[in-house]
Amino acid sequence: MPGMRGSVGPGTMFTRRHNRGYYLHPDRPLLFSRPPVPVVIHVQGSIFVAHATLIDGKARAAELSASITESAAELFETHGVRPGLAVVSVGDDPASKIYTRNKKRTAETCGFYSVQHALAADSSQETVLALLTELNADPAIHGILVQLPLPDHLDEQLITQSVAPEKDVDGFHFQNIGKLTAGQTEDAFVPCTPAGCMLMIEDQLGKDFSGLNAVIIGRSNIVGKPMASLLLKANATVTITHSRTSDLPGVCRNADILVAAVGRPNMVKGEWIKPGAIVIDVGINRIQVSEGGETKTKLTGDVDFDEVSKVAGAITPVPGGVGPMTIAMLMANTLASARRVANISELTGESSEDRERRKFSDDLAQT
Repeated sequence: MPGMRGSVGPGTMFTRRHNRGYYLHPDRPLLFSRPPVPVVIHVQGSIFVAHATLIDGKARAAELSASITESAAELFETHGVRPGLAVVSVGDDPASKIYTRNKKRTAETCGFYSVQHALAADSSQETVLALLTELNADPAIHGILVQLPLPDHLDEQLITQSVAPEKDVDGFHFQNIGKLTAGQTEDAFVPCTPAGCMLMIEDQLGKDFSGLNAVIIGRSNIVGKPMASLLLKANATVTITHSRTSDLPGVCRNADILVAAVGRPNMVKGEWIKPGAIVIDVGINRIQVSEGGETKTKLTGDVDFDEVSKVAGAITPVPGGVGPMTIAMLMANTLASARRVANISELTGESSEDRERRKFSDDLAQT
């Protein structure tokens, strides 16, 4: 089968290489491990029917959060630093309230110092900026998150760029975006949703995507563009598609990795998918469905799960896929910020002075 690795026949099994660790800290494996996840391709005549592996973002996020909790406790015990996260929301948007509540609850579960500032919908821009200035200067706060969207009368770009880059755990500041685009992620904060997507893809394929085609549907600054930068860093050949892309289904059929982040419910169909592809569904859409004569609200993604799961090699569900990982990566970024304040390398746990000594010794050894 074109694009698949290995030979194909009845009962052929494709084993994805499991990757141990967290891509922001490649030299520091986490405290969990799971066996490789097989993808079985059954052959029926000339038709290949793939039963996709479910990428359980909820379980993966729980594992990651457990490791973060342990690391946060160790940081406090050894350096007296407790990671601090401040969540700022403006207005009464129901979905935003749920998101901010979940983030605050997860931070507290991880042992973080967590504060939430819920401002009235008619709060002035000066009020929001004054709060951010206060949080930027607060040594107990290592991460600041401004819940989007903001009310129309507020300048979203001005507000997000007013968060100090070193506390921008959302990864929206131009300084962090620039570092990511340049491939310098060691001291940058990567946006949480692409970071979580990347980790789930790495679980299936390992860290090196050489020879693989990745297609992203959506070119937003929050998901599409940073996702492209991360995939490029992993050596994938990346295509970003959008509303002006010609023959979108045809482009998607070439993808070994497909990331859908466009905000259109069930847009991606089974015929768009290359057999065995990894499909990451970022979309969270609320649709009305009729059940038992009643109209109910249901969450669905940008991908038609029932169709695509018959063709893909692995797929994230909605809900329970990307969403939990986004929150977990927010906690990871906040922990990383706190570690920097404590002058600890995220990679090795050593101080900056010890790190410089080691680099000097390594340079001498190579001469």
